[in-house]
Amino acid sequence: MHPIIETHKPQFADAAAHCKEDLGGLRTCRASAALVEDISVAAYGTRQPLKALATILTPDPRTISIEPWDKSVMADIEKGIRESGSGLNPSNDGRVIRISIPALTEEARRDMIKVMGQKLEAARIVVRQLRDKVREEIQKAEKEKEIGEDDRYTLQEQLDELVKEFNEEIKKFGDDKEKDIMTI
Repeated sequence: MHPIIETHKPQFADAAAHCKEDLGGLRTCRASAALVEDISVAAYGTRQPLKALATILTPDPRTISIEPWDKSVMADIEKGIRESGSGLNPSNDGRVIRISIPALTEEARRDMIKVMGQKLEAARIVVRQLRDKVREEIQKAEKEKEIGEDDRYTLQEQLDELVKEFNEEIKKFGDDKEKDIMTI
């Protein structure tokens, strides 16, 4: 693969990875550490992600268990979860914070699918913007006589293949997440 395309390949991979991470934070009927691990918690005079303060486990498909390393931040963690806007309701037994994941209603599932669609489209937009940026670099290289016309067509074909590969990966993430959301 030509260096023009090769230097941008990690950016395409980052866009796909970010999309997968975004979709991981969407709530399904199954408990997942991804639902809470990035919730911002005010502890020790600063805001930090929950995963930096506690061990997050999913002992069963409907429960998230959060065990803080320092019991003095339990109230802070509980407050952070309540204020996160995630709709999750933590319960604290003094040792562990538990969150029960209720079943989603049909309407909530449909809303979640819409949010997922928006996140997928945002990822596709990033991929298109990267594609356009690389195309401009290819055209610039041709104008500056660094590559020939045949090379330009070959590079554009390679670029289109790369974009197709990442768009298929993003679509697969969406299909898998939709299946999770719609599973009762």
